[in-house]
Amino acid sequence: MAALKILLAGETFRATTLVAVGGDVIASASQTNGAVAFNTALAKADVAVTQIGSEQCGSEFPTSVEALRQYGAVVVSDVGALSLLITPETRLGRCSVNRLEVLKSYVEAGGGLVMAGGYMGFQGMFGGAKFFDTPVEDVLPVRCLPYSDGLEVPEGLTPAIRRDTHPILAGIEEPLPAILGLNKVSFRYDGSSTLVATCSHRNGLWPLLATRCIGKGRTVAWTTDIGPHWLSAEFLDWPHYGRLMSNMVLWASGKDPAVTA
Repeated sequence: MAALKILLAGETFRATTLVAVGGDVIASASQTNGAVAFNTALAKADVAVTQIGSEQCGSEFPTSVEALRQYGAVVVSDVGALSLLITPETRLGRCSVNRLEVLKSYVEAGGGLVMAGGYMGFQGMFGGAKFFDTPVEDVLPVRCLPYSDGLEVPEGLTPAIRRDTHPILAGIEEPLPAILGLNKVSFRYDGSSTLVATCSHRNGLWPLLATRCIGKGRTVAWTTDIGPHWLSAEFLDWPHYGRLMSNMVLWASGKDPAVTA
């Protein structure tokens, strides 16, 4: 049995392609899971991942703190707030549970939450993720911006470590490889949070990795992808990729990566 169980919400998407051949149109569809490398890395670290794909979150994501307590941490990655807010009951015009409030209560009661970035992370590319001014934002170490926050940088961003003694960086050798984008967020400079790593772009200094202890729980903001495409091929091939991903969920779950790794 795995030493730790976590829940991963998101990281899947469907694509429909239309090909015009003269006057004929051919349609095809494909499904992609962006968490393959992440899930493989965590399995090697003896962490069992239950993944609820983005298209399944509305019907399958837990609706109570009690249901979430079986997991040491929840990872919300590249899935928007509406996919969690809109339940089957909501679609029928009935009052239902607010699962963002459930996540907040889960953290305050001792659970762990990792929010990862992507086009549908934080506020999201084109503002589509919509986590600004939500209960989930309340417990994060960063604040979402109230507009499109996606930063696409094809030439690459160089991560800079700000707190090399943080447990999440246990066993990690600098430097971190380049990333190709992130969600721009605002760090909580109120003493409640720790800024672990940043990226500079033009005149801005943007959080890449930040942590927070709140209530009895812990939260992590990782503002880039856990897989392609914002994580470069170099990052995914980096020997410490798996260690970094597992350290984030271990720390969020209340375990010390330096001891358990």
